[in-house]
Amino acid sequence: MDVESIRRYCLSFPHTKEKLQWGETLCFKVEEKIFSLLNLDVSSQTRLAFKSTPEKFAELIEMAGIRPAPYVGRYHWVALEQLDTLPDGELMELIKNSYDMVAAKTAKAKRSSKVSSRKPSQRKTEFGRRRKH
Repeated sequence: MDVESIRRYCLSFPHTKEKLQWGETLCFKVEEKIFSLLNLDVSSQTRLAFKSTPEKFAELIEMAGIRPAPYVGRYHWVALEQLDTLPDGELMELIKNSYDMVAAKTAKAKRSSKVSSRKPSQRKTEFGRRRKH
């Protein structure tokens, strides 16, 4: 995949926005949370980074041209040194998985913030009934 095809693919996901940050890095975000980073500088050691599962992270970093992403590797982010490190289909699947993980986490955070912003009398107890005062 090239820069433009990765960009089009990332922007095809619901509620995704892109933002140029940190010099020449395109950040793809869902609900303000990053799910993929695409460096436009061809001389960069990290061209593409994304979140993965712990199991996939362990598998990927054993491959040539893939390493833990700087600063966020401990959160199972991987960095690809070149955009052609993986076959297109596999790369697309990994980016989609990253989006899904981040989107699910933002949706969960959104739901919990709605619940915590309710008045105590509006919150339900663990059994689903409203509290009585």
